[in-house]
Amino acid sequence: MATLVLTSLGAVLGPVGAAIGATLGQLVDRRIFGPRGASGPRLQDLRIQTSSYGAPIPQLFGTVRVAGTLIWSTDLIETRNRQGGGKGRPSTTSYSYSASFAVLLSGRRVGAVRRIWADGNLLRGAGGDWKGEIGGFRLHDGRADQPPDPLIAALEPAAPAYRGRAYAVFEQLQLAPFGNRIPALTFEVEADPGPVMLDDVLAELGGGAVVGQGGDAVSGLVVAADTLGQAVETFADLLPAMPVPAGRGLRIGAAGPPVTLGPDEIGIEDRQTRSSAAGPTALSLGYFDPARDYQAGVQRARRPGAGESQARIDLPVTLDAGAARQLAERAIDRRRTGMRQRTLRCGWRRLTLAPGDLVQTPDEARIWRVTERRIGRDGVMLSLVAIAHGLTADLPAAPGRPALPPDAVHGPTRVHLLDLPPLDDAPVARPRLLVAAAGAMPGWRRAALLIGRAATAELQPIGDTVAPALIGTALAALPPADPGLFDLRHSVDVAMAHAGMMLADADDGRLIAGANLALIGDELVQYGMARPLGEGRWRLSRLVRGRRGTGAAVAGHRAGERFLLIEPDALRVHEPPVDAIGADMVVLASGIGDPQPVESVARGIGAAVRPLPPVHLAARRRADGGFDLSWIRQSREGGRWIDGTDAPLGEEREAYRLEIVTESGPARSWLSDRAFHVYGPDDVARDRLAGVSVTMRVVQLGSFAASQPAQLRIALGA
Repeated sequence: MATLVLTSLGAVLGPVGAAIGATLGQLVDRRIFGPRGASGPRLQDLRIQTSSYGAPIPQLFGTVRVAGTLIWSTDLIETRNRQGGGKGRPSTTSYSYSASFAVLLSGRRVGAVRRIWADGNLLRGAGGDWKGEIGGFRLHDGRADQPPDPLIAALEPAAPAYRGRAYAVFEQLQLAPFGNRIPALTFEVEADPGPVMLDDVLAELGGGAVVGQGGDAVSGLVVAADTLGQAVETFADLLPAMPVPAGRGLRIGAAGPPVTLGPDEIGIEDRQTRSSAAGPTALSLGYFDPARDYQAGVQRARRPGAGESQARIDLPVTLDAGAARQLAERAIDRRRTGMRQRTLRCGWRRLTLAPGDLVQTPDEARIWRVTERRIGRDGVMLSLVAIAHGLTADLPAAPGRPALPPDAVHGPTRVHLLDLPPLDDAPVARPRLLVAAAGAMPGWRRAALLIGRAATAELQPIGDTVAPALIGTALAALPPADPGLFDLRHSVDVAMAHAGMMLADADDGRLIAGANLALIGDELVQYGMARPLGEGRWRLSRLVRGRRGTGAAVAGHRAGERFLLIEPDALRVHEPPVDAIGADMVVLASGIGDPQPVESVARGIGAAVRPLPPVHLAARRRADGGFDLSWIRQSREGGRWIDGTDAPLGEEREAYRLEIVTESGPARSWLSDRAFHVYGPDDVARDRLAGVSVTMRVVQLGSFAASQPAQLRIALGA
């Protein structure tokens, strides 16, 4: 390097001049290249988050993925969540932990942070959406006048501003998914827009211009070197030649075209040598591949030759597979060609030749690069190395098949609070609410839930939602049909929350077993056929209507009402106290993609503990002018015909309230312990004075509440 150049020049002046030249050369070397023996970052260094004192601060160029250094953190922040309790039931207390911390990213200014990985999984996606719960995130880009971070300044009496250093601050990152510890974080950092040239990087590091052939362009590059010399050593395989001092900067490669030496210029000291080894027959180049989320990739180049000689290059650079393959091909050619060396002595006229210049001799077409120049009393002695020439042909290269974490956007939450009749045969002694939730986008996973009475502001946490439900909306109103029977005339089109939600058919046997039970509006429906219409829309047909006692809801459907497939794994169960029967309940869901909690209300709850409304109401005229009124009860325990005689009662006792409503309003009511009553001729005669018809209304009285009314219109006649 410079030492060799200046020592040789000093030799012209004798021993004293040689000593002066060597000293000056060492000063130049130290100023530009620094102490020798240090190495740059290895591939694995950029994947491990550190927090050690004295670690070098990397400088980032282009777009790269780095781990960074933890530079500040709070203690773990503990939060207690109490659930349950009251009415003789024990309460449970759960604890969650979060932390606030800062991670140093770069020793130079950066443009943006894109994706963030935590323990190898995406914490923040390419769209800027978060996959985990976090209170806040700030990037300080490293400008020279940046102020201290407000959180650090609030907690530290003398908070540093880290001016000229880019760092990220996390506020209250929830640590439960990471074993209640700060996870290993890596960041996709865009330091510069577009690719970077290595000569520009070296010029910035050395504080001067770089001239000549500056090497390859790369997508991103990490420099973790204390001196320019260490950086040059790290990236030597990206350079066509070793840099040499040139004024206040560096020169890479030749200053001009090759200098052709005449036959009369070459002295008798001309010897050409070749190393006993022909160079590597195979070379592997390690790099970071953007197509693999910046995971380490390897491209290989091979050349024919005797024996097997392997070489390995690891570079902290970001390249696509094709560029890495080209670089590997050029590197193996340079190493094999560089095994041929030559030493020759020229006349004084070649005193201007310097290390890095190209020369050519008349006896061959090969081009040589000057690596050393010694000036003596007999002329100029040049040490040469052969250089590879020509361009490497484009060769196919593939990054391989990476197993990458999905980057699906979480999106906003859609939630429904359901107050449904029992969905199985298990006896229920408390109100039961079901929470179904999903997202408007495929990346949705869960939301935190708060529930309570709508009339008060007291809401209690009940944990998170369970598996995403299949949720959508009806595109048109479903016409009415007879409950409990196959409806083969009608169909309904539904639009799912996103196109990734899939529905399926079910044969009659599976329908009888309870498959494909869905809620449309307030009616529970089963469907046997689901035909995809594209773009997340489905046409449902072969319907069974009014399931589980929801026959009263077969009429009154409208376009835009809710659709929900009933799947136990997708329903969060909550049991309010008994005194909540009849109250309006509200649930608030807060997911990662929700700027405000999403609300759903269930009014007059208690369907799980109410008897189902009676069915098959009948009024048969008696000979005396009265009517025999009858009905058939339903069972909220599923109505299975266990004893072959009657469905189980499911209540403490059998009781009904029967009302006769005239056109002027309620006229009379009775209590009965059987599903039959005589509407006598005297009552009929009095009620006929108010109109020609009355309405018979029946409710079953259950252990906890009364059923919804069932009603029948009766024509009284003349």
